[in-house]
Amino acid sequence: MRVIIVGAGIVGASVAWQLARRGAEVVVLDAAQVAAGASGCSFGWINASFYLDSAHHALRVDGMAAWHRADAEANLGDALNWPGALFFEEQGAALHSFYHEIQNMGYAATPVDSADFAALEPQVASPDEAVLLPQEGCVDLAAATRQVMQRAQALGARLITGAPVTGLVQSGERITGVRTPVGDYSGDNVVLATGTGTPDILADVGLSLHMPPRPGLLMWTRPVAPCLRHILVSPLGEIRQTVSGRILIPTAASHQSDTTEKITTRPDILAAEALDKLRALFPGVALEWEQVSLAYRPVPQDGLPVIGPAGPDGLYVATLHSGATLGPLVGELVAAELCEDRHVAELAPYRFTRF
Repeated sequence: MRVIIVGAGIVGASVAWQLARRGAEVVVLDAAQVAAGASGCSFGWINASFYLDSAHHALRVDGMAAWHRADAEANLGDALNWPGALFFEEQGAALHSFYHEIQNMGYAATPVDSADFAALEPQVASPDEAVLLPQEGCVDLAAATRQVMQRAQALGARLITGAPVTGLVQSGERITGVRTPVGDYSGDNVVLATGTGTPDILADVGLSLHMPPRPGLLMWTRPVAPCLRHILVSPLGEIRQTVSGRILIPTAASHQSDTTEKITTRPDILAAEALDKLRALFPGVALEWEQVSLAYRPVPQDGLPVIGPAGPDGLYVATLHSGATLGPLVGELVAAELCEDRHVAELAPYRFTRF
């Protein structure tokens, strides 16, 4: 079976790796480079504490487990870490409600008071209370994507970068390939792991997928000595420290659920504002911002993934947020569907046909 995968982010790389492991002939096309899109500008929080419904929570729990499998097989090294998260985005009744809800779902969570928090994070200004989520992790998604793609290539997958896909090739009732400015590529199946670019490609065969603009700005500080042990889910947004010592934070609070469609303030101004708030949280740490990056998150109209066959035979879509949690799992499940010619029950809520 020959599969054309469009998109070399974490989803495309994971699908390529899992298909190649099963013996498929794989060609990956990307308009730019590996992890050049959202996967290259991701906060990288691996979690199931953010979810839209119980099935989505279960999918994300499985996504966390898939990262452990990927690490065992691909040796992701420093790209992947499991420090746990401290949630204090809300306080009082809202925090207690959050704790009881996820605890009732069987998700590991422990209440933390101000003294416990100070012991866990001595360089962070302590909130009155928090919830420790010990299973959660973080990933340098760009580095992990490159490593996963290299694994796919070692198994025979071929990667073509700088090759934008401009449309789909259709023969009768079946998609048989893709068009690029330098020629067509043919395959038995085409997988669109194209993030925010998916609606334009689908429109070529008369299909519609609405993805509202979801811009996200991430700010990195200059490297500092280790001062943060966990991922913080704070009123400022998510915060973590990278292996290189940089503090990473979105410039908008509630980044995971932010519905802003347009950024109207200069990114450097937003970065400076985020830095002022960050300094208050780390009173003893000298922080300066170094970089701010803009990327558009691939969020379908109802916020849930879109994974499965779409329209004519031979066309498969895998577009979702967040690849940082779900990328390796989606690779496993898509490969199972394509190679075993069966429907994976776990993906039933996420079919394109729901629209």
